[in-house]
Amino acid sequence: MHETQPHITLNNNVKMPMIGYGVFRIPPKKTAELVKAAIQTGYRLIDTAAAYRNEAQVGEGLRRSGIDRSELFVTTKLWISDFGYDEALKAFDASRRKLGLDYVDLYLLHWPVPTKFDSTIASYQALEKLLTDGLVRAIGVSNFTPAHLETLIKHTDIIPAVNQIELHPFFSQKQLRETHSKLGIVTQAWSPIGGVMRYSGAHPDPTQNLLQHPTIIRLAEKYDKTPAQVILRWHIEHGIGIIPKSVHPDRIAENIDIMNFSLNAEDMIAVDSLNMDVRGGPDPETFGS
Repeated sequence: MHETQPHITLNNNVKMPMIGYGVFRIPPKKTAELVKAAIQTGYRLIDTAAAYRNEAQVGEGLRRSGIDRSELFVTTKLWISDFGYDEALKAFDASRRKLGLDYVDLYLLHWPVPTKFDSTIASYQALEKLLTDGLVRAIGVSNFTPAHLETLIKHTDIIPAVNQIELHPFFSQKQLRETHSKLGIVTQAWSPIGGVMRYSGAHPDPTQNLLQHPTIIRLAEKYDKTPAQVILRWHIEHGIGIIPKSVHPDRIAENIDIMNFSLNAEDMIAVDSLNMDVRGGPDPETFGS
């Protein structure tokens, strides 16, 4: 049984679970049952997006879980085809209806669109209205670089609570994490185990497998944990939120069972040293152009 899950306080004092269950690329027909299973395993944060096309099934899984809505933290995201002030408000309403919720805990811009950043700003201003109206508890962004954050903050009133980014030991994004720390933005990692490096994204490479890296395997043996648990614990030690995804119930349970051990300082440095500064997924500077 997993230990009590940690929370992190966002810049508007909302508490967000540090460990969540992501549903990217989970087929709709499997989503509801897997979301239910994840919640019953102990997850309280569920991360979806309009672009994943499974929001309705996520909502069904939330209801099937039997857990009170107030104990759950639900994130969804605005897709770039719905960018613009009025468009964003309309898209949010569609997402909320699909989820079957009165409110969403965290609403994010899914990507910046550098070639149309005025539209990105207008969309974020719509998120600010949703926050003011009480339809969301926190707002943020995903895949923003330091330059994107600087421009956005210059033209809006509310600093994003979260920036959800590709982050794993092969691509540790230290500069961006430092920017987040200065601005009071929580870092949340998608593809925290580095799966994007080997099976999808801009340059998939089956050989770039963190789970088979000698350093990770050595630490897994040392701590009597799985390689995935070592990697996920590395994130937690750095104060990074994580949303690992799996369609296997045993791995879903494994990914949350990481609170009963800690990596020592030497071992944290060993994992830090795996960074290659190579992105597996799309480049935010060119995405949507």
